[in-house]
Amino acid sequence: MRHHRLRDDQWDRIKDELPGRAGSVGVTAADNRLFIDAVLYRYRTGIPWRDLPECLGAWNNTHRRHSRWAKRGVWNSILALLVVDADNEYAMLDSTIVRAHQHSAGAKKTGENQAIGKSKGGLSSKFHVLADALGNPLKILLTVGRVHDLAGADALVPGMEAKALLADKAFDADERVIKPLQAAGKIAVIPPKSHRKNPRAFDKTLYEGPRT
Repeated sequence: MRHHRLRDDQWDRIKDELPGRAGSVGVTAADNRLFIDAVLYRYRTGIPWRDLPECLGAWNNTHRRHSRWAKRGVWNSILALLVVDADNEYAMLDSTIVRAHQHSAGAKKTGENQAIGKSKGGLSSKFHVLADALGNPLKILLTVGRVHDLAGADALVPGMEAKALLADKAFDADERVIKPLQAAGKIAVIPPKSHRKNPRAFDKTLYEGPRT
């Protein structure tokens, strides 16, 4: 189980920014590190919250606290803290669809956007991720599964620090991706769609990456 937990150096990077730490405003948490380890274990193994090992704390308290931090934007703040040392030689943009569990649509409606919608494959969500040259996430957008990949470009590319953007043909859109990148002095490493009358040139070597 140890390989699912934070190393000491990783913990040192975030511990002083977490709510509930000693000396912060409000109630001091019993063990922030154990809570973080529990959340990491759950997502890395893909188990239900109820199946968290007892050594990682009570599952219901962990789930409740995880949801509270999400609503307060704590997880976004942690991500923002960790991307300070990003490798901005280039960035990569892509998205993936995740099928929603059959029970996910049966909960009481609260008015909050759950990012679950109907698509060809049933109920699903879509993760749009902008990553740095090392594959570490810089920005994340969660939408319903039927949303087009370009929604990720609209939300995640503006303000991108990287010199170039690598993405597949789904992002070959002049007005929403290519021209904004060019206006910002960035390079679009995006293969052109087959129906283009005048295909754009792009860095195929960089797009395909190193060969082994």
